Amino acid sequence: MKWFFIILIVGFILFTVKSFAQNSGAFENIDVAQFKEKMTESNIVILDVRTPKETAQGKIEGTLEINFFDPKFASKVKNLDKSKTYLVYCRSGNRSAKACNIMAKNGFENLYNLKGGYNAWN
Repeated sequence: MKWFFIILIVGFILFTVKSFAQNSGAFENIDVAQFKEKMTESNIVILDVRTPKETAQGKIEGTLEINFFDPKFASKVKNLDKSKTYLVYCRSGNRSAKACNIMAKNGFENLYNLKGGYNAWN
């Protein structure tokens, strides 16, 4: 019985480590300079996940806006072109990181989160 619990615990630890490793590599956090450099590449979509009230105060030109707090957020991003590279931002970088995780779980592979969000952009 003792060995059963040891094997169970080791299995749980290995599963947890594997899950963390997969999620941590789902997207890359980049600074403003890297974000601006990526914007010049082809096949890019800049995704603003802030609320309409926030975007009314200013935004990065040429962005696609999908409010992270919209109940249909996950279904809206699921329908986006997975072959494109997404530069994602919010106000501070927290919601956009969550958005990147949702997108990664839906098969998106080229995801970049703006560290510090729109606050850092300004």
